[in-house]
Amino acid sequence: MEVNEALLTRLTQANGIAGNEKAIREIFKDETKDVAEEFVIDGLGSIYGKHTGNPDGPRVLMAGHMDEVGFMVSQITDKGFIKFVPIGGWWTQVVLAQQVTITTSEGKTFHGVTGSKPPHVLNAEARKKPVEMDDIFIDLGAASKDEVLSWGIKPGDMITPYIETRRLNDSPFLLGKAWDNRIGVAVAIELLKNAAESGHETVLYSGATVQEEVGLRGAKTSAHLIKPDLAIALDTGIPGDTPGMTAKESDNALGKGPQIMIFDRSMISHKGLREFVIEVAESENIPHQFAFTPGGGTDAGSFHQALDGIPSLAITIPVRYLHTHTSIIHEDDFINTVKLVTAILKRLNHESLQTILANN
Repeated sequence: MEVNEALLTRLTQANGIAGNEKAIREIFKDETKDVAEEFVIDGLGSIYGKHTGNPDGPRVLMAGHMDEVGFMVSQITDKGFIKFVPIGGWWTQVVLAQQVTITTSEGKTFHGVTGSKPPHVLNAEARKKPVEMDDIFIDLGAASKDEVLSWGIKPGDMITPYIETRRLNDSPFLLGKAWDNRIGVAVAIELLKNAAESGHETVLYSGATVQEEVGLRGAKTSAHLIKPDLAIALDTGIPGDTPGMTAKESDNALGKGPQIMIFDRSMISHKGLREFVIEVAESENIPHQFAFTPGGGTDAGSFHQALDGIPSLAITIPVRYLHTHTSIIHEDDFINTVKLVTAILKRLNHESLQTILANN
């Protein structure tokens, strides 16, 4: 499989925080319009391409999430600076001195940079402490509040990190914003194409949810709408291959394959589904890793609690520097994740579903 870098660039450079995922939804539709039988969209905006291999087969939901972490305009000061609220989880140390994009409700974009009071004027004790989010602002180069308002910027407008997606020094490592979770959306796109090409024994809904970063919200509405027999969240996870990380925190690494999530803050993975996925990975010789993330969660956390309880699991791609402007993936992990979910789909049928359910 060749990596479609144009698709990954298109997805990561699109701007879309929770509640503002339209641009990514349109990319998904454009990329899959030739293979999806229809698009199923819930009331919040989560989207799925449906493909039927066997109309009497199990209903299978596989989904990334479209939203990225970002900010929202909350106030414009008299001197034209922007105050904001975080949308999704941010660590203040990675917010300072970064470039951002503000997108108005009309779709106009404005470039800015985050700033704060300089350390030169702080006392020694204050310099030891992280800057509070409330003390960070955005500088657009505006002279006044009236000037900012004349541009059409107002409270509620979306703010996203700004960075150009690129391959790092001719390596297999890809740098960009929003790998969490546009890489999961890319997996869902490739899965739908593979399903149409090679066939399967399910009714597949492959797509992406909204508002994962603010409480797994789109997963709730999607599960209610689709009513799948099983669900797999396609998301991102924590590697432990950078300086200072310990094996206890994570023994995973970029380039070593997709992570099969065993346990996280939002769920314990369904045992029968987990064993099924592991068996598929082993029999197909697909590199894979096991992940435990007590400090994070995925849409599977909402999928598994929906309706009468949906057997669910998260398959994640390790990403360095999650929830920052500058995250990194390894292209082999993307390739092997697509291989894994495609192999899983090929083996799913009524018989394998019953085995999964019986082994919980």
